Amino acid sequence: MISPAEQLSLLTRGVARILSESELLKKLERGTPLRAKLGVDPTSPDLHLGHSVVLEKLRQFQELGHQAVLIIGDFTAQIGDPTGRSKTRPPLSREEILSNAETYTEQAFRILDREKTEVVFNGEWFNKMTFSDVIQLNARVTMQQMLQREDFKNRIANDQEVRLHEIQYPIVQGWDSVEVRADVELGGTDQLFNILVGRDMQKTEGMEPQVVMCLPILEGLDGVQKMSKSLHNYVGITEAPDEIFGKLMSISDELMARYSLLLLREEIDGALHPMEAKKSLAAALVARCHSASEAAAARENWEARFSRKDLEAVDLPEFSIGARRDLVGVVVAIYKDVFATPRSGSEVRRLIQQGSVQLDGEKLTDPKCEPAWASGQVLKVDKKRSVRIG
Repeated sequence: MISPAEQLSLLTRGVARILSESELLKKLERGTPLRAKLGVDPTSPDLHLGHSVVLEKLRQFQELGHQAVLIIGDFTAQIGDPTGRSKTRPPLSREEILSNAETYTEQAFRILDREKTEVVFNGEWFNKMTFSDVIQLNARVTMQQMLQREDFKNRIANDQEVRLHEIQYPIVQGWDSVEVRADVELGGTDQLFNILVGRDMQKTEGMEPQVVMCLPILEGLDGVQKMSKSLHNYVGITEAPDEIFGKLMSISDELMARYSLLLLREEIDGALHPMEAKKSLAAALVARCHSASEAAAARENWEARFSRKDLEAVDLPEFSIGARRDLVGVVVAIYKDVFATPRSGSEVRRLIQQGSVQLDGEKLTDPKCEPAWASGQVLKVDKKRSVRIG
């Protein structure tokens, strides 16, 4: 075991906010494993690299000999986290939540050590509560506390409704920390309010309050907005190795340094050429999501496709021309059916007019054209994606 001071230095690296370093050091100096909590609501079936930032920090606690506690919010997902929302989340069915929870946990174990992770569902305690228990739980906080949330204040100021069940969310998330006796709670910077409620809940129960550790929100591939599937700027951790590698090779040098620190806990090697550094980052993240051999193959494919321009050597996905043979129709179908990243007809027209679409290396700039499609041709739909015509 490394010293408490050394652990503190490692654990606080890349953290946006901590309350407080002195409290964490005091806990570490006791020499007993800490219980580091991360609560997740399975509101969708898949994870992307943005989700993995906090999972990487939880893994770091594991590597230092501490206990990771992963709370699956099968109960809290029924309420819906109001964080950052301008309106009430649509409710999910119990079946959807449990189905998402299954894939979510499996994907989380691509990063976490399964054998060293304690997984609990918060429905285990909330589903046993009587209405009297709920009243007593609510008595531990004030309405003034809950209405301090920026989300709620903004919605009220804009004459938008705040449902009473949404106010319950920070309370029940906070009670999770009491139930699992968390020493530390991890979350994104947007979770600060919720985590602080957990800290207050522990105090009311006579427990030592948990340390608050907030991780930065990861920007998407555009380097501007947060990573999100709805914004098409994400890297899914279950995407194909070639897809992950190609997406990561499109990011800026500035974003590359941030991804390396937050996702791999490493500084970029300043001695490396930026292109080599980016290839190394992409390969390391493919290996984390898949395997070292698949990462090596993805790098070889990318270099064959873009560095050597040798598309004949690349294992490309195959696409068969359907009823629509016009260029826009074909490219729209490829985005939808091959890459599962739908693009509208207007988006595709812009790509074509900008010269992004190429057939066997020749730019096609007329959206209405109908090329003489033939088996074996390589159609490049943008700078990261190509298919072979079947």
